[in-house]
Formats: sequence, C-alpha cells, structure tokens
Amino acid sequence: MTKLRLAIVGAGPAGIYAADILLKAERQFDVSIDLFEQLPAPYGLVRYGVAPDHPRIKGVITALREVLDRGDIRIFGNVRFGEDITLDDLKKHYNAVIFSTGAIRDADLDIPGIDAEGSYGAADFVSWFDGHPDVPREWPLEAESVAVIGNGNVALDITRMLAKHADDLLPTEVPDNVYQGLKASPVTDVHVFGRRGPAQVKFTPLELRELGELRDVDMVVYDEDFDYDEASKTAIETNKQVKVIDRVLQQWRTRPGVNNAGGEASRRLHLHFWAKPLEVVKDADGRVAALRYERTRPDAEGGVVGTGEIREVPIQAIYRAVGYFGSPLKDIPFDELRGVIPNHEGQVLSADSNSRMPGLYATGWIKRGPVGLIGHTKSDAMETVRHVINDQGDWWRPEHPEEESIPGLLAERGVRWTDLDGWHRLDEHEMALGAPHERARIKVVPRDEMIAISRGE
Repeated sequence: MTKLRLAIVGAGPAGIYAADILLKAERQFDVSIDLFEQLPAPYGLVRYGVAPDHPRIKGVITALREVLDRGDIRIFGNVRFGEDITLDDLKKHYNAVIFSTGAIRDADLDIPGIDAEGSYGAADFVSWFDGHPDVPREWPLEAESVAVIGNGNVALDITRMLAKHADDLLPTEVPDNVYQGLKASPVTDVHVFGRRGPAQVKFTPLELRELGELRDVDMVVYDEDFDYDEASKTAIETNKQVKVIDRVLQQWRTRPGVNNAGGEASRRLHLHFWAKPLEVVKDADGRVAALRYERTRPDAEGGVVGTGEIREVPIQAIYRAVGYFGSPLKDIPFDELRGVIPNHEGQVLSADSNSRMPGLYATGWIKRGPVGLIGHTKSDAMETVRHVINDQGDWWRPEHPEEESIPGLLAERGVRWTDLDGWHRLDEHEMALGAPHERARIKVVPRDEMIAISRGE
C-alpha cells in the first residue's frame, strides 16, 4: 500500500486538527505525520494567544492533547522552518507539506503618531502576558490612562488584562514576571475606542459580560452613543448575539455614576463608540500624550462617515488591536496585502502565475487570514486535507522517506529539538510549580529553560 509521508509546519490547533482529520479520513493509503513547531511547546495561540484568565478557551488544549497523546503523530519542537529545516529538506523526506503557521504579527494602524514611545501592538502585549519565550520579560506599564483601539475580542482581552487587579489573576497560569508587572501598574483609566456603534461590535457576549464583572473596576459608557439608527435597531431585533450585547450595555447605563464616571472603584473602563482614531498626539519627548479622534455616525449603508467633530483624550500609552497579520515563510509564496499564503481551498498557488504548486498546502489563519474562532479551524482543515488526499498523483517523490532520517538530520545540524515526551515533562513541571500556590501552572518562560526541561538535561 502507498504511504503518505506528510510534514505539517505549525503545531497550533490548525496543524493538529489537520493531522487528526487526515488520520481519521477514508483513504487508500497509509499515513505518517510529523509536526514541526518553532516553539519548544505545542498548541500555538491557545497557549500563547489567549489571556490566562480564560481557562474555558484554554480547555481546547485538552482536546488537542488527546490527539497528540494517541502516539500516531510525531512532534519536533524548537525547529524553525527556513533555518533548521528547509523546503528542500521537506521535499527530500516527505510527499507533501501543510503550512499552519497562523498569524502572529499586528496589523498596521496608519495614523500620524502611531510610532510614539508608549504605542504598542496587541500581539506583542499578548505574547508578553502569555509568557512567550521570544519577547522581553519586562513590559513598560507606567501609564495611568491607556487607550485600546479595536472592538474585537483581542481588544477586550488587552483591556481586561490592563484593568484587572493582578491579584485576581493568581489562580490562573499567569507567569510570575507578568503578575509582578501588572501588580505595579499605576493604571486608573482604560479607554476602548471603536469606529462604529454598539450594535456593530465584534465582541462575543461572554467576553463583554466578563468586563462588567471585574472587581473594583467601574464601567463607563456614554448615553450619546446609544441613539440607534434603524439599521442598529434591526440588528438588535434580528440577531440574538447583538441583542445580548445590547442588553449588557444597557444594564451598564443604569449603574450609578456611569456617564459621569463618578463611581467608587479605583479603576475605570471607558467604552467609546462612534470614534475614529485620527492621530496619536506626542509630547515634546516623543511620548504618547493623547488620542485625537473624530466622532462618526452611520451612513445608512452599514458603514460610518465622519461628523467633523474632533475630540481628544489624554493618555500615556496606546495599544492597537485592529487585527493580526501573517508572516512570510522562506521559499513559500506570500500575499503581502492580505498576509496569507495564496491558495485555492488550501492548495498553494504560485505568486507569479496563480498556478498550483504541487505538494504545498495551507490551513488556518495563514490560509484564510485571522478571522473566525478556533472551532472554524476544523472545517478549514477538512477542506485542505480533502485536496491532499485527492492530489495523490501530484505528491512529491522523496529520496529519503525513512522516518528515522529526520532525527538524524536535526541532530547533524545541532538542533535541540523537543518531542512529545519532552512536552509532557515540561507540562508536568509547570503544573508542579503552580501546585503549592493553588495555581493551574506557572509557565516556564525562557526558551533555553523550556528546552532543558523538555530534553531532561
């Protein structure tokens, strides 16, 4: 029987789902799958892109762990594609490769002053508070008043982490350096800005509701933002999710002191709708001093137009959470405008001729862009896997398909890779660190320490 030797680059949900779906699929050949991951630990954005106080979403890891723990998928962690292993290497050892490298860069917000000192991207901050090994251990939390630009769940994650009292994170897997940094933060006010109205936000109701449950944090909304047009009223009446979001916001409007921010909490969280960022105002030293924005209104076609009314809010730091963006991979076509690998239903296309490139596939955010929840990744992977199966006639014909050749290649190049047993060692070590403190785990952050623990060194 023919055998498919498949490489998958990226061991987040997209890559693990693709491996699982292929192994369970009806097919006329055997399958052998190797997962390559640049970090020493698997699970991608579930481990390094979800706020530590969201154990419900991190529960996805349980399902992913069950897939890996079956033992029919090998994992090579701490292996960088394009450096430790190349496309030429994969062609020598595999029949095909699926790229599932996600999208971890921040999308740009092109307004004057966005380069000011104290201006940050959401992805970098998320990586910091999630203990990503490749970002600095310290984060400059010096601002009393902070702006967050965006009306999606990432914006809410950042907002919650900035406004929440650090002690309330202790039961979670928040890294120690992150706890200490947040504990010392002098923040009193967090302002969230969105271009459109309350009925057009991209939050999920659960994420929004959680904001109102923060201890010692007053919610501040403004009556002027709730003069709904007909399109907003229709959205509330016809969409269950929008209706729940509106109900939550309306409840906040009735809280004492909401519109004049006269509550008794030590921190305040302001939601500004109909606010289009125009400029980050700098002080004489080039630091963030204020956000200048224009009030908007609906244009009756689902968009917004400016009203000409310009406002300014004094701030000392700003975080842009306007979306993620993919990163190019060496020797692989890349769409610079969309931040994805050009593809047709997961089959990679040449950047020049738009023709198929046999043996190359993509799934997840690097395939479709950073949209959709984790669950959407499954149907995405099914589409890609179906083509891998049906394209058998176009598979590469590797010179050395032997499974033992990959560990030999990595060892020859001095790569300190980690495997599934190593992940189990690191996982158990982190949970043991947290147990005496009644915490889920305490993440090991330095890459070298992660590798040494994983490899039993």
